[in-house]
Amino acid sequence: MEKIGLPILLSLNLFTFILMGLDKTFAIKQRNRISERNLLSLAFLGGSLGMYFGMIVFHHKTHKMLFSLGVPLMMAVHFVLFWYLNP
Repeated sequence: MEKIGLPILLSLNLFTFILMGLDKTFAIKQRNRISERNLLSLAFLGGSLGMYFGMIVFHHKTHKMLFSLGVPLMMAVHFVLFWYLNP
């Protein structure tokens, strides 16, 4: 998993981080937004670390309970799974 999985996981987290920044920009400019469902789906699929850093850096979605509790919970589950699958 390390040879293929880690680059994919890093790419997914970078992509999720960038989308958080874009969504924040769209919110400020009152443009069409990236749906919360899509953002949370990316976090669930492995982009939780990127989403968490995006929340902190861009101050985005930090007051929404689903994000403020759900993303750190997903991140913890992902860390445990990654640790378990890569002894």
